[in-house]
Amino acid sequence: MELRTDPYPPNSELNALWQAAWDETGERDFMPVLSRSLTHVGAYDGERLTGFVNVAWDGGMHAFVLDTCVHPEFRRRGIATALVGAAKNLASARGAKWLHVDFETRLTEFYRGCGFVPTSAGIMRLA
Repeated sequence: MELRTDPYPPNSELNALWQAAWDETGERDFMPVLSRSLTHVGAYDGERLTGFVNVAWDGGMHAFVLDTCVHPEFRRRGIATALVGAAKNLASARGAKWLHVDFETRLTEFYRGCGFVPTSAGIMRLA
């Protein structure tokens, strides 16, 4: 497995990963999101995109881990942990002072293992 910083994978590769990892259908254009990100990291097996994480930011001190995913065929190999670790290091190197993440309860132990500590937060569904 190779981690690549800011690889800008084509939409076809990201959509294929999303469909496998999130069991989603439909196509998205990821380029507007990635063009505004602080960084993103892809995990590759040869030329195949097998994992991905995006780091959004507020343009200042706060960065946000989003969309951590690994193709089901490649799970349980430490890829997600490596992606989040690379995201943390890149966000810090690019000036972020805080790294946030929201996640489903079932992922609590994973993100704790990556170094995140629980905090109180709120969320509001807009659509």
